[in-house]
Amino acid sequence: MIGYGLAAIGPGVGIGLIFAAYINGVARQPEAQSRLQNIAILGFALAEALAIIGIALAFVLN
Repeated sequence: MIGYGLAAIGPGVGIGLIFAAYINGVARQPEAQSRLQNIAILGFALAEALAIIGIALAFVLN
């Protein structure tokens, strides 16, 4: 379980970077919000999938 806790740092940082880039992009070009929002949600889903796969592997390998 300690290994999963350490492995969850990666997706956590990734999600933070995704939404930081989204906020920065919307601040620069507010008219692109709808397009950037779709991309940010897709990136969030992919990064969160890594965390879910990691916790599933932690339980399977334990």
